[in-house]
Amino acid sequence: MTTRKLQEMLMHLPGLHLPERSEYVAWSELVQLTNIEPATVAELVDLGWISPKKTSAEEYLFRLRDVYRIHKLMRLVNDLGVSFNSGSIIVDLLDRVEELEKEVIELKRLV
Repeated sequence: MTTRKLQEMLMHLPGLHLPERSEYVAWSELVQLTNIEPATVAELVDLGWISPKKTSAEEYLFRLRDVYRIHKLMRLVNDLGVSFNSGSIIVDLLDRVEELEKEVIELKRLV
């Protein structure tokens, strides 16, 4: 699922009335979109695997990219039987590969 698809999904969630498109979701929306336990979200934050922004009201806001990363992680854990820690490393490596592929494309464009 891409970030764009997640944004479109968010705009159609019942009871969610955003004044405009946002790249951030609240804790409750993150739990709803990823179908994971709040304790698991807390563990991911404690591990530094996802880094939410803290609002002045002491609430966390997560990037849509975090939702996408959690989807990848849970798919590895649930579908392939990978451990939680191993899955987080795999997702980090996949993200790094994606970044490097973008850099290669940009370098090819410049040559």
